[in-house]
Amino acid sequence: MTQIESLFATPIYRAALSGKGKAIDTDELETSCWSIAEDDEAGQDWCEANDYPGYTSYASLDDLPWRFPIFKDLKKVLDKHVAAFVKELAFDIGDKKIKLDSLWINILPNGGLHTSHIHPHSVISGTTYVAMPKGTSAIKFEDPRSAMMMAAPTRKPDAPRDLRRFIYYEPDVGDILLWESWLRHEVPMNNAEEERISVSFNYSWG
Repeated sequence: MTQIESLFATPIYRAALSGKGKAIDTDELETSCWSIAEDDEAGQDWCEANDYPGYTSYASLDDLPWRFPIFKDLKKVLDKHVAAFVKELAFDIGDKKIKLDSLWINILPNGGLHTSHIHPHSVISGTTYVAMPKGTSAIKFEDPRSAMMMAAPTRKPDAPRDLRRFIYYEPDVGDILLWESWLRHEVPMNNAEEERISVSFNYSWG
């Protein structure tokens, strides 16, 4: 008897942000993102010095949940989603906790992109989506086995989803995506005229 079994799954968690805890007003969240971006001179300077497209608070503000009530509410909701994902992953975390380590705003203009990367020193990473104009970028995940495939042929265009080298997710406003932080991902070029706005975050174990 022939048996083929798929091993070493790479789980991605997708849900409506409002599905757990207090409902988050995405309009208020978007307004807050714009307000912070306009006032954050250190973040603007960092983006300009590093040729970063658009705006990110990653290098300038590390306490958004303590500065702004909407981000405090957001953290509480994220904690619930991450706890649910951690349970599904069957992590044995002992007496330690998986807790929010960093949270930052991304505003990606037309022509902007985020190149392929991972999130070192974290366990769970994710993004919630604040503004996704028509035609904007999906998020692209890479098969973690890619570096070991060497001389393997490419997959057929109609290959099953779990065999493809790259998977694209097209989230809606108010969605949350979670993944293990070692999973390589990128945001291709934003071809929409309007800005793509998201809030990303990392959770660490300790």
